[in-house]
Amino acid sequence: MLDNLILGLQTAFSLANLGYAFFGVLLGNLIGVLPGIGALAAISMLLPVTYGLDPTGALLMLAGLYYGTGFGGATTSILLNLPGTAAHAVVCVDGHPLARQGRGGAAVFMAMLASFLGVCVGILMMMFFSPMLVDMAFLFGPAEYFALMAMGLLAASTLTSGSPLKGVASVVLGLILGAVGTDVNSGVARFAMGVPELMDGIALVALAMALFGVTDVLANAGQLGQGAIIGKSAVKGLVRPGKGDVRQSAGAIGRGSIIGSLLGILPGAGGTMASFMSYAMEKKVSRTPERFGRGAMEGVSGPEAANSSAQITSFIPTLTLGIPGDAVMALMLGALMIHNITPGPQLMVEHPAMFWGLLVSFWLGNVMLMVLNIPLIGVWVKMLSVSYRMIFPVVLFLIAVGVYSTNNNLFDVGVVLVLGVLGYLVAQLGFQPAPMLLGFVLGPMMEENFRRALLLARGDMSTFVTRPISGSFFAVTLLVIGYVAYKRLRKRPAVMLQENPSSA
Repeated sequence: MLDNLILGLQTAFSLANLGYAFFGVLLGNLIGVLPGIGALAAISMLLPVTYGLDPTGALLMLAGLYYGTGFGGATTSILLNLPGTAAHAVVCVDGHPLARQGRGGAAVFMAMLASFLGVCVGILMMMFFSPMLVDMAFLFGPAEYFALMAMGLLAASTLTSGSPLKGVASVVLGLILGAVGTDVNSGVARFAMGVPELMDGIALVALAMALFGVTDVLANAGQLGQGAIIGKSAVKGLVRPGKGDVRQSAGAIGRGSIIGSLLGILPGAGGTMASFMSYAMEKKVSRTPERFGRGAMEGVSGPEAANSSAQITSFIPTLTLGIPGDAVMALMLGALMIHNITPGPQLMVEHPAMFWGLLVSFWLGNVMLMVLNIPLIGVWVKMLSVSYRMIFPVVLFLIAVGVYSTNNNLFDVGVVLVLGVLGYLVAQLGFQPAPMLLGFVLGPMMEENFRRALLLARGDMSTFVTRPISGSFFAVTLLVIGYVAYKRLRKRPAVMLQENPSSA
């Protein structure tokens, strides 16, 4: 291990590779701050540049671009309520209320710190437990994926600060929106209403921007003449987090890092599910769950740590198995194959300098990101002192540009406006956008794994409970449902007694 680390240090600290890593993280950070233009678009544009590079340098640059976009995405999520990716959407739930309270700088700082520590945990997991984690990934089949995602949707229903039934309804609405498009198995268009542009489904970026960005603009449209989000006097001196913020976030960062590291190795799960699961976990273990949704710092740091650690461990199945977990990892796989490097179990043996150099570059690149971003926190927070009538047109412009850039289609801009109005209406009825977004993300994957599991089991539904891992997930899901129902039933007599004290 020590020899491998020394080899990795020599590889990552060579002048050329250092320059490639710095260019990747710098460009990724700049792109990450722009809502909607995520890692997939950035790597697609930069991939042709790497054709003439050394394979190690090319991989270091693309990897820096990948986690650099994730590092910068939390900034706009917290300050402007604009999640560039689905993984950052849950950060808006508590991050933006913190910004409105004048604690946006502290929230951005804690998000960066949590992201860095999550990366450190992910690297350690990748260094010491890669073979074990690969074996664990092999144990997951379609039935296990379906059970895990069902448990994730249950966790999503707890994200709402109001009625659990409204949380479930939000998830169901997200599932319905996720079903729009062409059925993968039969090729039949569903819920497309005869619109050709809807045959490919609703763009994820469009839904995320609509539910958070456009909805927030519409909700605050009546304040156009009432100054800024926070006053100019509140901007000063609020960049550093307080001692209470660090203490509250310590456990959240640790738990989020472990959740993200484990879910990152599962193809398809990734940072989105990890961040939502981390948020649900923090809300469950908190002694004051009523703070969540109103500005809980652990609601920012936990999901950010989970997302960042999942980004690192997602390289494990890509490099050691040749199985990309998402479209970004598929591009990474393509970059390796362009340079005649075949991912697989022998990669660590045949190309040790590249593998260990990549691991060291993760640490090095995230240190660069911290150095680049911490001095800029005060600059970003000053955006909050700009008046509403100036910031709202900029927000809508960023939404339009970000959504258009994903598919180069003006129809998506119209979709985001329609969904934004829908999001505003359901928000006024007390429904939360975060469960809806997770239902949209996990719905198609759940359906695909459900069908695949039944095909393998020849239609036998018992396969979901007879397999040990999937059966355990469903048992936990039922226990949580029973516990929530028990708590609601216990509260009801107390509420009725308060409303009718004379009956006592």
